Amino acid sequence: MMTIRLPDVLEKRLSQLAKTTERTKSFYVRRAVEEYLDDQEDYLIALARMERIDKGIDKALPFEDLVEEYKREHESKKVEH
Repeated sequence: MMTIRLPDVLEKRLSQLAKTTERTKSFYVRRAVEEYLDDQEDYLIALARMERIDKGIDKALPFEDLVEEYKREHESKKVEH
């Protein structure tokens, strides 16, 4: 459990959004935190990858190779199910 304090302007915006959409303020705060964490995790993974590339530990892959790898992984998952 957590308690947060928001500046009045954010509190009013959040309250208005919750009222307009008939959702709770907690719903929107939770959603915002989840999206923020997803973005930060993606950013940190990318940053670590860039550092490994800069150090010569890993190599950069062309976009086309990544697309093909993604397709192969998803095709194999379809077969497994």
